[in-house]
Order: sequence, then C-alpha cells, then structure tokens
Amino acid sequence: MEWFEAIILGLVQGLTEFLPVSSSGHLVIGRELLGVESSDDLVFEVVVHAATVLSTIVVFRKTIWNLLKGLFKFKYNDETDYILKICVSMIPVFIIGMFFKDFVEGLFTSIYVVGGALLMTACLLFFSDLASNPRRKSAATCIAENKYRSGISYWQAFAVGLGQAFAVIPGLSRSGTTISTGLICGVKRSAMAQFSFLMVLVPILGETFLQLVGGEMAESSIGALPLILGFLSAFLSGLFACKAMIALVKKAKLSWFALYCVIVAICIFIFA
Repeated sequence: MEWFEAIILGLVQGLTEFLPVSSSGHLVIGRELLGVESSDDLVFEVVVHAATVLSTIVVFRKTIWNLLKGLFKFKYNDETDYILKICVSMIPVFIIGMFFKDFVEGLFTSIYVVGGALLMTACLLFFSDLASNPRRKSAATCIAENKYRSGISYWQAFAVGLGQAFAVIPGLSRSGTTISTGLICGVKRSAMAQFSFLMVLVPILGETFLQLVGGEMAESSIGALPLILGFLSAFLSGLFACKAMIALVKKAKLSWFALYCVIVAICIFIFA
C-alpha cells in the first residue's frame, strides 16, 4: 500500500464511519478502485477504526469523563446505569468476535457481499425513518420512550447490540444499523446518536489491543508510514463526520442515506 492510498482510504474510513453508509464497505470499494491488495486489509482497517474511535473520544470527552466520575462513586446512578447498558450492548459482538472471526474476515474478499449489505442498510434506514416519524407514534409509544433511565432500556440496548453484531458484515453500516435498530425499538433520536457512538469504543479498542499483543501489526506487510498516515487521515476526517452525524440524526431524514446506499449497491452490481 502506497502512502497516498493510505491517506485516501483513511479519509474514506473517517468520513463514512459515522455516516450510515458503512465504512468497511467503502473501504472494500476503495481498495478495489485503487487496486490495493487485500492481504493486509484487516490490519489497516483495525488501525483506521482505532483512529475514528479516538475522534469519538475527543468529541464525547466531557460525556465520557462524567460517566467515569459517576462510575467511581460506586453506587447505582445514571452514569452506572448507562455504562451497564453499554456493556449489555457489547455481548452480541463479543460472541461474534470470539467464535466467528474467521468467517467475518472471509466476507471482506467479496465486493458483491458489500453490494447486498448496502441494500440491507438502505432498508433499515428507510424503515427506521418511518418508525421514528412523530406523526406515526401513539401516545403510549411516546410515554414508553421517556420512562427508561438514560433514555434507553436494557432490552433496547441488547437489541441495538444485536444490530452491531450483524454490522460486522462489510456494507452493513454499523452506525446505520445500530441507530436504525434503536429507532425501530422506540429509542429517541437524541439518545440513540450518542449511545451508538459510545457503544463501539470498547470493542474496537479491544480488537486493536489484541492485534498489538498478538503481533499481527508487526507481521503486516504494510509499512509504518502508510499506517500512520491512514490513522491521521481517519482521525481528522472522523472529527468532522462525528459532529455532523450527531446533528443529522437529530434532525435529518435517514432515507436520503438509504437512497445513496441503493445507488452505490446498483453501481457495484453493474460495474464490479
């Protein structure tokens, strides 16, 4: 991988990680367009995902700090409740990572998998817009949205975690799937955006740590310079995309992103 290819792919990762269009799917598309070998894709993807996690930490630094302060009061409060729900949401993706890692890695070799998953992402985004439309909600639904502590229940957190587990498929957007799942389950838009971005921190940091401890980074044929440039590119573009997506989830229709996913999927099936 050349240094300029790493910068381009880092930009792709940073800009699409938080937008509901699948960063992993766009990395596969970018690799195909640039002619980058797929042998080290997973190592590079872990690095640029870690960069976007860092951008998430920067954007939500005050929220994260408040959660940690509340946790170390060693009593059940709003912060402890929120962290426990994040832990519940991580159970499905932990199971996938432990028992189905090789299968998931194999999916990154096919661009047609990306096309099919993008269509699935489009369907989820479209139906979540319908589900979260205020005109379609009953009074009982609105009451249910507000009765849960931290704006989300434990069963909703687990359902969102299931969405994140399925989103390991390239082309199935992680942010799009988790946000859509939450909205369909009745979580308010304002609460879902933050929860979606914070719930991914531990899984990706854990995967990065395992890569470092396992020596896979050292064995990679990708040089240090492309990895560093890819990291910086993903981090800086991720800062912008994270802030933009928070505003979009609260106000904009996700159906426009669904349309984009359909167009990209059609292009894949026609030109791949």
